Amino acid sequence: MLIIPSAVPMNIELECGACGHRQAYAVPTPDCELCSNDWMEARYDYDRVRRLWPDILRQRPFSMWRYRELLPVENDNYQITMGEGGTALLRANNLGMMLGTPNIFIKDERQNPTNSFKDRQAALVISMMKEAGIKELVVASTGNVAISYSAYSAHAGIKLWTFLPSLVPPEKMREIAIYGSEVVKVTATYDETKKVAARFAKHKGILADRGIRNIGTREGMKTIAMEVAEQLAAELGPPQPGIPWRTPDWYIQSVSGGMGPVGFWKGYEELYRMGLVDRLPKLAAIQAAGCAPMVHSYRKDLPEAEPVRHPNTRVITIATGYPGPAYKFLYRVIKEHGGTFEEVTDEEVFRALHVLAKMEGLSVEPAAATAFAGLFKLLSLGVIKRHEVVVVNCSGHTFPVEKFLLDDNWLKVVPASVAEATPIPTPARQPATEGLLGALDQLDERVKRIAIVEDNPEAARLLRRILQTQGDFQVFEAHTGKEGVALIRTTRPDVVLLDMMMPDMDGFAVLDSLKADEELKDIPVIVITAKELTPKDQKRLQGQIEMLLQKGSFMDDDLLEGINALLGRNKGDDTA
Repeated sequence: MLIIPSAVPMNIELECGACGHRQAYAVPTPDCELCSNDWMEARYDYDRVRRLWPDILRQRPFSMWRYRELLPVENDNYQITMGEGGTALLRANNLGMMLGTPNIFIKDERQNPTNSFKDRQAALVISMMKEAGIKELVVASTGNVAISYSAYSAHAGIKLWTFLPSLVPPEKMREIAIYGSEVVKVTATYDETKKVAARFAKHKGILADRGIRNIGTREGMKTIAMEVAEQLAAELGPPQPGIPWRTPDWYIQSVSGGMGPVGFWKGYEELYRMGLVDRLPKLAAIQAAGCAPMVHSYRKDLPEAEPVRHPNTRVITIATGYPGPAYKFLYRVIKEHGGTFEEVTDEEVFRALHVLAKMEGLSVEPAAATAFAGLFKLLSLGVIKRHEVVVVNCSGHTFPVEKFLLDDNWLKVVPASVAEATPIPTPARQPATEGLLGALDQLDERVKRIAIVEDNPEAARLLRRILQTQGDFQVFEAHTGKEGVALIRTTRPDVVLLDMMMPDMDGFAVLDSLKADEELKDIPVIVITAKELTPKDQKRLQGQIEMLLQKGSFMDDDLLEGINALLGRNKGDDTA
């Protein structure tokens, strides 16, 4: 990758997070010389960087090293890079429409070299180790950190010892081993595994990664904020004259130790200091309910986190019972600037995983899905307002699909003997009615017919997509009320999904036409509308429809459950 050399001589100091003392930059990160505090911040010549960046950034590719004047590697020759950073910021159109929140953006960190946002951390930390002449490193991890560090250590020629709790999936352990790292499985929790790794490193005289206490971890993560600031400005425009980049109202991420939001905050602090953004974001740190020490401590208004000694969640990659110093930092930031800590159940996590895949085409691991479950919950609670700009960190890659996520009918099979015996139809021949096509017809024994009457093509597309994910509906669409009535007469659907606001013939008129027709009056209707119904409107609908859903406030499962309940009821009526 092309790296434009830094135009700014390095001028880095370390500032104590407790007493404010400044001292010389060094690797490994030292404790404070005055108070022995182990949380040190990297500080730079921000005024000079602000003056030089407009010209410098125009020459650089969009990667995390684009911001190298604010990264603690003094010599560009030691940069260990494999194309990390520069990931897409995706507008979640389907989720936004479903939730009534048009400005949801997904920072797709799966696009990094090992498919995880941890690659930013690994690229910078391993570059710092390389520059300092360190040839061996010990790291404790629940998976993604060890994978990222292993890849970058291999690239840098650094030997890596990885210590992992036994609950880390074998697939991740195998991936770590492929890179040539030493893999040590510890039959204990992640917190105990960290202690074992530290004892090993001390005994062998090998440097141990200090996690969030290493400034490289936070400095690498802050590049997410810098990219988001540029990308949001490109999407939504600058917030005001003279302020080139933009701040979201909310940044949401799942957390275990919490270094992601800490780094994101550091990035925006620096951008604000340089006048590149006009304000700071609110942070939402999301944890799995079975291991949520930050959430529980925040609810008790505790500035220090109480540990969870026995985590109980299937989202093991964020099951950290002892969150360390990040909680204290985030507690202060959220108290002073707004934001929240929230927990979600495993059920909510895996539901969000499914929704994200079905609605946006993004397959993610459970830790990433935790952030989206948090988004859904905070919107439903009214903590996040539907007009606000939200960025969610899609932090990690696809995880092998767990068996419990899919029911027994997820795979449909066509016998090979039938497929081989049936000729493939061509334009010159009539399609076969037996053999393969007959077998395909049997894949779904109960195709149900749904009519969508909706004038907004985007809303109709969203409804069709929700139904497609179920896999057993035949869907028809009409985009005006008159077309809808004609379609319903022709197709005789099992259920009608009806919008109320249409230009030629509104939903009330469509209902009147259906109810006046003896052959159509018993077809169940679900109204899905953005219209705020008056008491008079609601009275008109009584006895006319089966369900009312408000656009922007229902999830896909709400619609599917309603449809399936109607179909099941009708099936019962038919057999009675």
